[in-house]
Amino acid sequence: MIDMRTLAGDEWAEWYLLTPAQRLEESSKLWRTYLEPEGSLDPEPDPQSPFYDPAEWRAVAADGRPGVRVVRRSGI
Repeated sequence: MIDMRTLAGDEWAEWYLLTPAQRLEESSKLWRTYLEPEGSLDPEPDPQSPFYDPAEWRAVAADGRPGVRVVRRSGI
């Protein structure tokens, strides 16, 4: 039988030996920790990417909603 620790290392062996339900629970803990200090799932801009255009990128509002814009009505 292959020893998981020699194959994948100690840290990954612990992960592989968990059941799918245990992995889901551990992943949920990580997401909560990540999103707690106002983290975002939006990708950060990569200035080294050939597709990076600084004119197109704009920061997302802190609350995650689109920005507020003024709607003007004419006298019609």
